[in-house]
Formats: sequence, C-alpha cells, structure tokens
Amino acid sequence: MAAPRMTLGMARAALAAGVLLLVSGAGLARGVATRDIQGATVRADTSFAGTVARLSEAPGYFDSDNLISNETSYLHAVGHLERERVRGGAYIGVGPDQNFSYIAAIRPSVAFMVDIRRDNLLMHLVFKALFQQSRNRLEFLARWMGRDVPADVDTWRDAPIEDVLGRVDSLPMNGDGATFDSLMAVVRGFGVPLSLADTSTIRRFHEEFTRSGLDLRFTSTGRAPRWYYPTLRQLILERDLDGRRVSYLATEERWRFVKDLQARHGVIPVVGNLAGTGAFPAIGREVAARGVRVSALYVSNVEMYIWRDGSFGRFAATAAHLPRDERSVIIRSYFGGGVGLSHPLNRPDHLSTQLVQSLDDFARRAARGWSSYWELVTEGNR
Repeated sequence: MAAPRMTLGMARAALAAGVLLLVSGAGLARGVATRDIQGATVRADTSFAGTVARLSEAPGYFDSDNLISNETSYLHAVGHLERERVRGGAYIGVGPDQNFSYIAAIRPSVAFMVDIRRDNLLMHLVFKALFQQSRNRLEFLARWMGRDVPADVDTWRDAPIEDVLGRVDSLPMNGDGATFDSLMAVVRGFGVPLSLADTSTIRRFHEEFTRSGLDLRFTSTGRAPRWYYPTLRQLILERDLDGRRVSYLATEERWRFVKDLQARHGVIPVVGNLAGTGAFPAIGREVAARGVRVSALYVSNVEMYIWRDGSFGRFAATAAHLPRDERSVIIRSYFGGGVGLSHPLNRPDHLSTQLVQSLDDFARRAARGWSSYWELVTEGNR
C-alpha cells in the first residue's frame, strides 16, 4: 500500500511537535541539571550559614536554658591543656560561653559548638553578634547585659577584669530597646534562617541577662534553684588550679583571640546530639575535610545523660574515630550527685570536677568498653 502523502498542514503539525519535544527535552534537561547543581551547592556550601545548616540535625530537648554554665571548676582544665601543649586544630564543645575560655587557651583554627538544643545555637549567634559589635571586653559585657555603652569605653582596654565588672555594674540599663534591635540586625545578617519563635527566644535571653546582669544564675526547668549554682560574675572570676584568672574575659588578649576567630566565621554552632548519627559524625567528617585534627572535645557532663539512656556506645564510637593526634584530649565535668560519689580529684568548694583524658586513651578503652559511668570518669582521667 502506498504511503499517504504529507500535506502542508501535516508538515506544519509535525514541525511544531518536533520543536515542542525539543524544547520540552531541553527544559527537562535543564531541570535535571538545575536539581543536580542545587544539590551540589547545598552539599558544597561552605558559607557560615551553609555550614551551620549542613552539619545540624533536628533539635532535641534538655531541661535547662543553659544560658551560663554551672561548672565552677571549668578552668581547672586549663593548666593541663597548657602543660600537654594542646594547641591549634579543631575544637568541639557543648554549652554556652565557657567554651570560649578553652578556645582562648587552645587557639584552634576552627571551633564547633554542638548541642541538642536549638536554643544553644541561638545563644551562640548572639555571642557572635556581640563580638562583632564590641571593641573590647567592657563594650562586650555592656551590650551582653543590656547596658548603655559608656563614652569612655576605649580607655578600659587593659583594665583588670574586676574593674571591668565593677564598671558594668555601674552602667544604666538601655531602656529604649536600641541595644536589642541592633543586636538582632547583626544576628540576621549571618544568614541563618530565624523563625518568629527564634526571635522571641533571643529576646527572652536578652531580657534575662538585662534583668539579672552579672548576677544571673544557672537555672533548670522543673528543679528548684540551688544555692550552689554559680553566678555569671563568679564564673568570670574563677581561677585555674594555679590560682590564675584564665577565662576568656580575664585579659583583653584572650578575649580578642575569640573575637578574631568569630570574625573569620571560625566558631560554628551546630544543633546535634552527641550520641546521634547525624551532626556529631558530620563534624568529624568536616574536621577531616579541613585537613586538621581535633585538639579538644569538651563534653561537660553529657556522658552521664547518654549513659543513662543507653546511647553512650554511639557517642564513644564516633568520638574514638575523630581525627586526632597524641595531644588530642577529651574534657569532661563530673558532678557527684550523678552517682552519689565524690570524685577523688575533686577540689574543695567545688561541686563539679573537671577532668582531662587523652583521646588516644579514650579510644583504646572504648574498644573494650566500660563497666560503669564511674569507671569512665575515673580511669585514665587527670
């Protein structure tokens, strides 16, 4: 049978269909390529906000705001860090600003603040903004406490920390909201997406620091205030085991190292569970990708909680495989109330005990396991 003749109308229809198919195919190809590019961009985003998003996981719950630490012994580890020459590399820590004192002592090239609470990430965005806004420790503390920055702020650069705190006490509260508004403008500039709830949480933090100032105490939801909980003032003025004031606010030089690291986006807050399979392993991979090793892993007393809930093994496996060298350490705190025993290294007038263990030793012991939390915090610790 002879083939049907193609009319002019049929030819036009075929040409239109071919063009449509070509355009559709190109569009599909562009769509696939765009998705690939977007996926690669998300994975390769090394901006501050991109790194925060890439490393973080869904938040969890803990029964405290942890606006400040409750570890009065936190500086007792500093002498060990100095003697063992724990220096440089990557620092990983939990909680709020006590980390900055370890950072000032270790001088890492990057620091990751990982915590199961999103509130901790928000608090660290506030700290980042405060460092950016401030010329010295007095301005930093004044803005943190919601006080007016004094006209003579530049003359306080080298003042003893006791004098700086006294000056902060004398400053009037900022009553027109300008301090908070300028703070939020800087926080938003970091590019981390913030919900209305996040903004409300940051406002609540700011109001608590403004209301209580340097006398703010550690608090915990559902538990009555304890007389032995330290104030922020007390934590700033704590000393190491050699009697030295070595917090990041003790000297302008220590504070400025943290400020400079913040300016380089080198302090990265991450939402994550130390016993999880997302954020903490991702931080380990990030450290390896940067070609450095972990100098110090500060866990506070998180191990006590994950030991209780049965997830300690996952944490230990991840920690044991972090990039490290012979000087890498884990820093932990121990509270006797956790198991009802006073630690043999505990110092008088401190309910907490700061402990340091080499990561090499931790990894060796992790291979065979621990029989109890008490064994974990005593064997290999100094």
